[in-house]
Amino acid sequence: MTDSAESIESMRQLAAVWRRMVLDREPAADVRDLPGIAVRWADCGFVFWNCLTLTETGVNKVLLERRLHEAAGIMRAKRRSGFLWLFEDLLAPDAFAELDAATERAGLSFAFPGTGMAGDLLPIPEPAHPELTFRRVQTDEQLEAYADLNSLAYGFPLEDGRDGIGGSSLWKADVHAYLGVKDGKPVTCAAAVEQDGRLFVILVATAPGFERRGFGEAVTRKALYEGAKATRLKRAVLHATVAGAPVYPRIGFRPNSAIRFLTVAS
Repeated sequence: MTDSAESIESMRQLAAVWRRMVLDREPAADVRDLPGIAVRWADCGFVFWNCLTLTETGVNKVLLERRLHEAAGIMRAKRRSGFLWLFEDLLAPDAFAELDAATERAGLSFAFPGTGMAGDLLPIPEPAHPELTFRRVQTDEQLEAYADLNSLAYGFPLEDGRDGIGGSSLWKADVHAYLGVKDGKPVTCAAAVEQDGRLFVILVATAPGFERRGFGEAVTRKALYEGAKATRLKRAVLHATVAGAPVYPRIGFRPNSAIRFLTVAS
């Protein structure tokens, strides 16, 4: 594996953006920068806001073993479940070869994969979709609709998504969050937030039954278009799920580091 500049950027964007998101939920949340581990843990129902990530580059197998055990100990002490986000390109070859075994020895298990992506792609043309009307999230009702779309898309209880962003002044003021509305009903959503000279795309979701119609791509383009117009930034970063990974290169993103989401083994 290689500690490419874009993989380091991807990890640092996660740590910086999640600091804001977690503190927005709970001012007394666990937000610490430990040796080799960034803790961003709201301990709330929205599992994505309960996050650790390894922050060192060129991590060898001995150090990986230590960091995984330390991360697992932090996670076990929490009330709510969450994920360790592990950027594979930050590992030395010997650590990557040992990753599966080291994960198991630490009492962690693989949850699902992701991919870091980035690109100097802004500005982009103003997007349109024949079936959608775009609405910026500015009210609590719209914010609840945004939360519910994420819960439906990821299979969470509705209350968990609302615990993640419900009533947030940060999201209504500083995040360029958009709903894609079809026939008066929100069916897709995406957001972009400015961080360290970049736009970070966050919480893209489409309601079940409305996938594969270009809705997610269209609303992501809208969030990026409006974010770039407001900030004049050129670069954007995101972390893609398997479902989203084929979409973002069409916008101009390039994959960099593979990401493993790890959780405490049951």
